[in-house]
Amino acid sequence: MKLHTLVNYLQPFVPFKGENPDILHIHNDNRKVTDGSLFICIKGFTVDGHDFAENAVKSGAVAVIAERPLQVDVPVVIVKDTKRAMAVIADAFYGQPSQKMKVVGITGTNGKTTTSHIIEHILKEAGKKTGLIGTMYTKIGEDVLETKNTTPESLTLQNIFHQMIENLVDSAVMEVSSHALVEGRVHGTDFDVAVFTNLSQDHLDFHGSMEEYKRAKGLLFAQLGNKFTLNQPKYAVLNADDEASEQYAHSTSAHILTYGIQNDADIKASGISMSAKGTTFLLVTPFGTSNVTIKLVGKFNVYNVLAAIGAAMALGIPLSVITDALSIMEGVAGRFELVDAGQNFTVIVDYSHTPDSLQNALETIQEFAVGKTHVVVGCGGDRDRTKRPLMARIACDFADEAIFTSDNPRSEDPFAILKEMETGVEGREYKVIEDRKQAIFEAISQAEENDIILIAGKGHETYQQVGKDIHHFDDRLVAKDAILKK
Repeated sequence: MKLHTLVNYLQPFVPFKGENPDILHIHNDNRKVTDGSLFICIKGFTVDGHDFAENAVKSGAVAVIAERPLQVDVPVVIVKDTKRAMAVIADAFYGQPSQKMKVVGITGTNGKTTTSHIIEHILKEAGKKTGLIGTMYTKIGEDVLETKNTTPESLTLQNIFHQMIENLVDSAVMEVSSHALVEGRVHGTDFDVAVFTNLSQDHLDFHGSMEEYKRAKGLLFAQLGNKFTLNQPKYAVLNADDEASEQYAHSTSAHILTYGIQNDADIKASGISMSAKGTTFLLVTPFGTSNVTIKLVGKFNVYNVLAAIGAAMALGIPLSVITDALSIMEGVAGRFELVDAGQNFTVIVDYSHTPDSLQNALETIQEFAVGKTHVVVGCGGDRDRTKRPLMARIACDFADEAIFTSDNPRSEDPFAILKEMETGVEGREYKVIEDRKQAIFEAISQAEENDIILIAGKGHETYQQVGKDIHHFDDRLVAKDAILKK
């Protein structure tokens, strides 16, 4: 594609009459630049892409997009905001791929990953070829790719959508983080369905307040657009039991489908019954009722399933196909995942890393616990510090034995993190074992028949970051090793 053609998508406020080279690639990382590339200078938190424009040109860049004039020997297109320009240009360069398939976006504090996997599973059972973008990985059909962020930068995202189209994907499901919405990473993405799971405390280190965090989530619904069409209607799928949904309903002109357990909703679950092996409930929808059996455990997973049902119905999937798909779905890695090595007690690994998700997991365990409940939990470094004493308090309130340990301390002193957790439980009984492996071994060594151990915080993650070092660490493998050695 010619440079002038791409720049035209930024017109009329970016007049440019310089040279008109062919653009073969687009990059915002100078280390990836090859011959025929357009290099976009992005100001990051620690580095400024403008400082690497000359390196990009030496590597083969034939044009640069920047926020200020640069002394390089190729055309420089000046824009006010290169991040915004990157989203526009990426969408154009890759042929506006999100407009060529159905795209479901999911936002909320907890449940995004599980809900996205449930939706993808339903769509596959309905005969769709799917793509998935989220915390754990990116999938194009059955091909799995590593992921860096829950929601990629706009340039990477549009490239992924393009690859999906090239591989005949017709339905994409993606997690949409609050960071991504604020930073405009999904600008240019044509969502057909936007799903809200829930809102509770998280990421206050980035957003500053719960009100600002809530507003950030609402951008997904506000950006669904104002156009009404019969053949391609837009839907917002909202949790009727979360008060934030009222604000999001006012933020969007899209059609609204609600789901819930407590309040009136279009899609509702009642008569919920659960065990350590699964959950059953009566599903009531505008298209009829059905008894549903799932292998997922907990009320929070019923909410995730209801959200997925709403998205699937918005895409026109019949109720019978949805319920049949749910009945055969296995769990999601690291989400209330059982670790079974033949022991006479239960070990569960879960990604619960917020106060709300930890409480949900422990309350769910109380629904079927016979013996004592043990929890191993820590808090990540360089993240919201205000939730540390809250999570410690929840661990002590809802478990018989709490062990505080390291999560991913990153650049922080792990002992300082643990001290902040302890401020929430003065006078309470708990153990502090900084080494995560030792903490897991300690919990399992103390477990008796019918006890339940929750190992919380890291879920599917297969690493631990201490300082700048990242080493292999998988809660599930460590727990299994501890069980076998018990």
